[in-house]
Amino acid sequence: MTEVRCNTFTTHDGVSLFYRHWPTADSLPGAARRAIVMFHRGHEHGGRMAHLVEELGLQGFDFFAWDARGHGESPGERGDSPSFATSVRDVQTFIDHIAITYGIDTTDMVVLAQSVGAVVISTWAHDYAPRIRALVLASPAFKVKLYVPFARPGLKLMRAWRGNFFVNSYVKARFLSHDPQRIASFEADPLISRPISVNMLLGLYDAAERVVADAQAIQVPTQLLISGSDFVVHRKPQEQFFTRLGSLDKEMHILPGFFHDTLGERDRGHALSRIRRFVLKAFEQPLQRPALLDADRLGWSCAEAEELAAPLPKNSPRDLYWRATRASMRLGSNLSAGVKLGFETGFDSGSTLDYVYRNTPTGSSPIGRLIDRNYLNSIGWRGIRQRKVHAEELLRLAMGKLREQGRPVRIVDIAAGHGRYILESLEQGSDKPDSILLRDYSDINVRDGAALIEQKGLGSIARFVKGDAFDKADLAALDPKPTLAVVSGLYELFASNAMVSDSLAGLAKAVEEGGYLIYTGQPWHPQLELIARALTSHRGGEAWVMRRRSQAEMDQLVEAAGFRKITQRIDEWGIFSVSLAQRVS
Repeated sequence: MTEVRCNTFTTHDGVSLFYRHWPTADSLPGAARRAIVMFHRGHEHGGRMAHLVEELGLQGFDFFAWDARGHGESPGERGDSPSFATSVRDVQTFIDHIAITYGIDTTDMVVLAQSVGAVVISTWAHDYAPRIRALVLASPAFKVKLYVPFARPGLKLMRAWRGNFFVNSYVKARFLSHDPQRIASFEADPLISRPISVNMLLGLYDAAERVVADAQAIQVPTQLLISGSDFVVHRKPQEQFFTRLGSLDKEMHILPGFFHDTLGERDRGHALSRIRRFVLKAFEQPLQRPALLDADRLGWSCAEAEELAAPLPKNSPRDLYWRATRASMRLGSNLSAGVKLGFETGFDSGSTLDYVYRNTPTGSSPIGRLIDRNYLNSIGWRGIRQRKVHAEELLRLAMGKLREQGRPVRIVDIAAGHGRYILESLEQGSDKPDSILLRDYSDINVRDGAALIEQKGLGSIARFVKGDAFDKADLAALDPKPTLAVVSGLYELFASNAMVSDSLAGLAKAVEEGGYLIYTGQPWHPQLELIARALTSHRGGEAWVMRRRSQAEMDQLVEAAGFRKITQRIDEWGIFSVSLAQRVS
């Protein structure tokens, strides 16, 4: 077997995770290095996939396999992670580490994942839109067979009462594989652990439901392998995932008689030969992805938005439900300051956004404050506040990069609302930018934002002016030229890609080469119908209908304007992303 090298990498929160590397000995001189990056199933570790290095017969590929945090040689309580989203972000950090350390471009990587690892990877592919060559998913655990009636609601209730706790896997080795050697090694392996935390188990379920429902957002060429006699996970969500996949190249194989350990089954040669063919085929042609610049006029997100905008049949059950919801919110606006502000200025207005950031329940009575607290605690507003945290983090990162390059830090936010998150993040740091230009179309936002600048004592470097974020010529003429542009929470409110492209084109002309762009996206939202049927927009009180852009679509728009994406953050629910890109020639 190829020599294995054991290493660690430091992930995003400072934890050192363990991984194995099998370097290739037969790369062609001058050829780009290629890699297979492997992700193990739950309870196991990367060493359980070591046999694939030889058995796949893929010469010229480096192989990598991590031990997820809480597994194998990696630190952390066994079977646990701070959150499922933390483990997904660990994947991005690992891929970045491989690219930087070994000089392997992500477009020359194939990701191979099994079971729980395949759900982690599917979520990563959905949320981060990585530019990898291909995905191979074996028996993804989109829905685990818990066998106990009402197990999932019961686990949620127990977690609410006890906090996080652990449950042990019920699965015996003989129900994972027919291979006697594989069964014996599983039972004897000291690095295999039976527990999994309830936080991770429930996080797995939530992420899987979201990814299966929205698999059309995944554009990566994908091969799906399904075990035909799987006692551990359900097949139906796997087939639904495949049907909805947005990949141009995709294929599904059901392997009769296979147990859950698809890649470790006795007759796994049938599966491995198909993987080998799929991987090699993926490298025979240039990397291709669906073109999404016209996704506002054709495709699933366009159809979804049109359905939300269409009126419901009068007096149908859904119509009555949403009329009652609107009436109850109108009633609540008499008591809750936040709901009242939403109806007055629009739930998507800068004033509402500033109120959500301040996160202080306000009402005309204790009941009003309780209504306001529930309103501010809705998942969408929690996601907005996390977006603020991520935007501030990337703002500091971009400023640091500019300072390292000896370049001035000139910031422009083209739709700043009240400008609170930018001003507060800069107020707290000792390193102030050279200049801050905040812009917004709203006279109210300009007035309140200018007052906030004075309140924060930033009048010497910051100013607030009225401006149209979609006026390409006006943006291109910004003077002095910004080195860091910010667009937060704007593009999500407008369905038209032509408008977004104009705005980005203007910024591309304004931002100096080598400068940076921070942009946000909304690839997913669990309350789209509530927003469309019950909330009003700042645009004349009309219904607030949002067209979601997948992360892949948003990244393509940014790339087409002349920016190269560097890094990304996303909240644990997968709702709001914040990305950092650099202006390239």
